[in-house]
Amino acid sequence: MTDDPTAGLRARFAATIGGGRPSPWRDAFAAVPRHLFVPSFFRQDGRGEWRRVTAVDDGYAEAVYSDTALTTQLDAGGIPSSSSSEPSTMLAMLDALGAESGHAVFELGTGTGYNAALLAHRLGAENVTSVDVDPGLVDLAVRRLGEYGTRPYVTAGDGALGCPERAPFDRIIATAALREIQPALLEQAAVGAVIVAPIGFGIVRATVSKPGHAEGRFLPIPALFMPRRTPGSDPDFESLRQQAPERTTVPVTDVLERLKFPLSLALPGYNSCSWQDAAGTVTAVGLWTDDGSTALADTTGQARQTGPHRLWDTVEHLASAFPTGSPPREAFGITASPAGRHIWYGEPEGPGWKVRADAP
Repeated sequence: MTDDPTAGLRARFAATIGGGRPSPWRDAFAAVPRHLFVPSFFRQDGRGEWRRVTAVDDGYAEAVYSDTALTTQLDAGGIPSSSSSEPSTMLAMLDALGAESGHAVFELGTGTGYNAALLAHRLGAENVTSVDVDPGLVDLAVRRLGEYGTRPYVTAGDGALGCPERAPFDRIIATAALREIQPALLEQAAVGAVIVAPIGFGIVRATVSKPGHAEGRFLPIPALFMPRRTPGSDPDFESLRQQAPERTTVPVTDVLERLKFPLSLALPGYNSCSWQDAAGTVTAVGLWTDDGSTALADTTGQARQTGPHRLWDTVEHLASAFPTGSPPREAFGITASPAGRHIWYGEPEGPGWKVRADAP
């Protein structure tokens, strides 16, 4: 493939992302043109409205070749539904994957196809399998991968189910947020395989020790990925009005700040919102999960909760387990087996909790 006018930008981009630390993936970032996979993206203006940015707009190339996540798709309601991830996070995940020539790699979440192109460049297209739930995105990705000159195996489907006809896999990487390491991925992983996946607001690196079993720790870096598309329900704040208030001593801001990461592990896929007064001070926070469980707490020290799971009880438990400060991500780990998934803190035998069996 002939070079292009962005070659200089791309070279500087590849050399500096992730602080410029040594990585075997830098050549791939230098070679693969991100702009080919992100010919346009959406940016919010000063009024919070999304505006499409294309190659004819000032700053397009500089944005594409910056260490920035770019929104590439909006749903019918104008909510972001796909993105090109922050390149430094992509680099960290690829480094953690430890993939080498000859490894068969499965990617959950094709998206734009950019990450699949990076994998194919270094490992060979024949070793890369990528699945995305959105057929439209798959078609675009396949076309752009072909334009770049590589053809990994890309198909539409639920990536959480893996791709059994291409298994076993030596490496598995997810580019969509998961709630656990899905059983199908464990079943299709070879012994010794490494799995790197966003779970909650972090990224776990787990190693498969035997069929169906894996264990590992979270990387120290934060992460916010597009969630895997699953059905859900809206918060049931109306029913909360009928619930008797309970006393709580947990500051509502703890949910939004210091307990945010462990809460994302204890309540997979939870949603939150907050209310502020005229001065911008948070006065209340709401939580809900896809099963309709909902909780609301305010600065008066009152909490209400409804639904099959008592969400604020989980907040109270975490506040008790971590009474001060924000626990470091790398101190958390996960053990996965056919019996279920277990999140732990410190060591596998340390304090922890099972991932809810009904988490999609």
